[in-house]
Amino acid sequence: MRAEPAAQAVLLDVQAHDSRLDRLAYRQRTLPETARLTELGAQRSELASRLAVQRTEVDDMADEIRKAETDITQVRSRRERDQRRLDTGAVTSAKDLEGLQREIVSLDRRIGVLEDAELEVMQRLEDAQRAQQGTEAQLTALDADLTVTTDAQDAELRAIATEAATERDERDRAAATLPGDLLMLYEKVRGQHDGVGVAPLWQRRCEGCRLELNAADVREIAATPANEVLRCPECNRLLVRTAESGL
Repeated sequence: MRAEPAAQAVLLDVQAHDSRLDRLAYRQRTLPETARLTELGAQRSELASRLAVQRTEVDDMADEIRKAETDITQVRSRRERDQRRLDTGAVTSAKDLEGLQREIVSLDRRIGVLEDAELEVMQRLEDAQRAQQGTEAQLTALDADLTVTTDAQDAELRAIATEAATERDERDRAAATLPGDLLMLYEKVRGQHDGVGVAPLWQRRCEGCRLELNAADVREIAATPANEVLRCPECNRLLVRTAESGL
């Protein structure tokens, strides 16, 4: 294939733009903020699950306390009725009086047991509420971190998009001046060689594969017309001669 040296030089510019676009795409894919957001998202899911369990536990204990209070109220009411019967002399039979007194003692014990159980649940409830509040505080702090990190990611993505748009415009303007067959060949070779389709020959070394050409290849290149499109004998990329080629 033949192409004027000026067109070959422009092809190097197109490659430079494409390389910068590739680096921008890599930067976009590997933003530290993206990895951090993934980490924070996992932490948030764990905290949210923990908080849901804690809220259920707190609600269950609150229900348990309400039931205990109801039970205590009922037993106390029963005890008060028995005490009134005892105080008013409503019970005259010695046997019934003895039974009533035993029941009052039993109810007192029952009230004590219920109150102790209620106090134990109330203590557990306080502990559970503190744990819940701690998790809620962690979630609040994490959400703030998520907001800051998301804002930073958005800013980076906008900056990358702006830079990429400029690169793409400049690349397209340069590519528009090239012969269609040369550009098509470049795109094909670029796709086969990790995004680098053309490289300059610098001091007898291909800057695509970084290998120095042997003397025979250098002599052959030096004898090739300037408008002949070269291929690197080592990596097969397009090779462009420059003033620094060392020919």
